[in-house]
Amino acid sequence: MSAFCRDCLADVAAGATRCKACGSRRIAAHVELDALSIAHIDCDAFYASIEKRDNPDLLDKPVIIGGGTRGVVSTACYVARTFGVKSAMPMFQARKLCPDAVIVRPNMKKYAEAARAVRALMRELTPLVEPLSLDEAYLDLSGTERLHGLTPAKTMAKLAKRIENDIGITASIGLSHNKFLAKLASELDKPRGFAVIGKAEAKAFLRDKPVGFIRGAGKALQARLAKDGITRIGQLQDMDIRKLAQKYGNTGLWLHRLAQAEDARNVDPSGEMKTISSETTFDRDIARLSDLESILWNQAERVSTRAKAYDLGGRTIVLKLKTANFKIRTRSVSLESPTQLADRIFRTARASLAHEADGTSYRLLGVGLNNLCAASECDPADLVDKGADKRAATERAIDKVRAKFGEEAVNKGRSFERPSRRR
Repeated sequence: MSAFCRDCLADVAAGATRCKACGSRRIAAHVELDALSIAHIDCDAFYASIEKRDNPDLLDKPVIIGGGTRGVVSTACYVARTFGVKSAMPMFQARKLCPDAVIVRPNMKKYAEAARAVRALMRELTPLVEPLSLDEAYLDLSGTERLHGLTPAKTMAKLAKRIENDIGITASIGLSHNKFLAKLASELDKPRGFAVIGKAEAKAFLRDKPVGFIRGAGKALQARLAKDGITRIGQLQDMDIRKLAQKYGNTGLWLHRLAQAEDARNVDPSGEMKTISSETTFDRDIARLSDLESILWNQAERVSTRAKAYDLGGRTIVLKLKTANFKIRTRSVSLESPTQLADRIFRTARASLAHEADGTSYRLLGVGLNNLCAASECDPADLVDKGADKRAATERAIDKVRAKFGEEAVNKGRSFERPSRRR
C-alpha cells in the first residue's frame, strides 16, 4: 500500500490517518497509487467558486449561477446543492428549493481567464492535456516521473494545491489506468477530492453501479436497456458479447468494453470538444429582429471568449432558435476560413437570423462554432471585406484591455442593447 500526504507530499505509513510532517489528514493511499498515470481533473463548482473567490461575502451562502425565471442553473455551489439544486435545473425550481440563494449572472470572460490559468498549470506538467470544458480535462502523465521527480499521483496532488493557492479555487482529481475510470474517480470525492480506481478492482467497482454510470449512456439508452431488464453494469459484464452485439449493434460492443473497464482511447491534446456554443432562454418571447440581434451579439461574444480561452476556432457557425411552441430551428453556414472572432460569428449568424425573423416569436436563441480547429488557422487577412481586418484588430485590442482592466473596461455599441433575458 502506497500512501502520501496530499498537502505536503510526504510519504505516509500505510494505514496512517495523519501526516507526521504537517499534521494533515488528507492522505492518498492505494495499492496501485504509484502505477497509475491517467488523470481527470475537475474544478469544483467552477463558476460559483470564482464568484466566491472574488466576493468573500458569498463564502458561506448558497450561490446559483444563472438568471431569469425560464432559464436553467449553470452552476450551483455546494451549499446550494444541499437544498437539492443541480446544474441544468430550471431556475424557477431552483428558487423554490433554495429561496435564500444568491443568484449571480454568469461572467464568461472572468471564467475563461481562470480556465486559461488552470490549463497553463496543466501544460507545465505534460503536453498531453485534453480539455473537456473550461473546468475539466484529462492528463496523461506517463513518463513524467523522471521529469518532475514525482509520481503522477503526487504530481496531480501538487497541481491541485497550486490551483488552490495561485488561482483561488479548488479541484478534484481522479486517477486510474484509462480515461473512463479516471473521470469516474474524479466524481467520487468532491470537493477537494482525490480518488483512485485501480486496474485490479475496476470490474468489481463497476459491478453494482447503474448503467447511467457509463458516460454516454443517456436516458434513451438507459430506458431501452431497462426495458430489456438491464439496469446494472454487472448485468452487462455477464452478458455474452455476441448477444450484446446482436441486440444493440455497435452500441452493444461499446457497452461491453466499458462494462469490462476497458477504454483504449488516448489522451488527445486536440480534445474531444466538437462544438463551442452559448444559448439563452428569454424571460419573454421575442419576435423583433433588432431585439434578437442584440441578444445574438451577446452570445457571439460568449462563444468568442470561450474559443479564445481554448485556443480554438470553428469553420461552421450554427444559429439555434426555439419558437414559443418549442420547435427548434437550426441554420449553419460554413466559412472559407475558420474564425474565433465575435464580430465574424455575429455577422455570419445575423444573416441567418434575418431570414428567420419573420414575425415568429422565439423563446431561445443560441449560436455555436462547429468543425473546430487550432487558433493558428483562424482569421487570415481578408482580401474581399476590406473592413474585416480593421474590425479584427479592434476586437483583439479590446480583448487586451479587458484582460488587463476587467470585462466592463470596454464595451462595443451593440453590447448596450440588452433586452430582458436569462443566461
